[in-house]
Amino acid sequence: MFLLGCAMAESIFAPLSERTVHLCIDMQRIFSSEGIWPAPWLERVLPVAAELASRRPERTIFTRFMTPRRAEDMPGMWRRYYGKWREATQEHLDPQMLELLPLLGALVPPATVVEKMRYSAFSNSALLSLLQTRGADGIIVTGSEADVCVLATVLDAVDLGYRVVLVRDGVSSSSDEGYDALLTVYHRRYSLQIETANAEEVLRLWP
Repeated sequence: MFLLGCAMAESIFAPLSERTVHLCIDMQRIFSSEGIWPAPWLERVLPVAAELASRRPERTIFTRFMTPRRAEDMPGMWRRYYGKWREATQEHLDPQMLELLPLLGALVPPATVVEKMRYSAFSNSALLSLLQTRGADGIIVTGSEADVCVLATVLDAVDLGYRVVLVRDGVSSSSDEGYDALLTVYHRRYSLQIETANAEEVLRLWP
């Protein structure tokens, strides 16, 4: 587990400023063992995400991946996607499945929630507005999953010029192979724009 991630461990370039925001991606019941889209590592990384969020809940933003009411409500290939996963649409899904995991939901407020219907958290312009309002100069990223919503969000954050610190032991994945492949890409292709570190180091360097 975490073989390449550990072997290629990097350190944070510099201490994180007080303006840094913790962005926790899609830690919801639908992705837990009780949901229809279980992410095998979700429960494993939950304590890490919760520790970071509880350190500065007022500077934590949780995202929730929201499914449409019906497949036909979505455009293009999303309609095809939800045609296969109709049980995930809100006309069939228990709405409680879209809630944050209780350990994290208890931190709202002061933590904030942004809802989205696409992979990237920046697909909802409210996130960028929140970051700008708070004067954020960087984001700490935890959540689910490393090779889907976390990946899309991280790349959008890079495009927007934010400092990005990915918490290696705070992101879940559906497979070891997918996780290790993503860490390899981050280190080899984006090493000047994406930093990776374990939660212990992030907590030590975040005021």
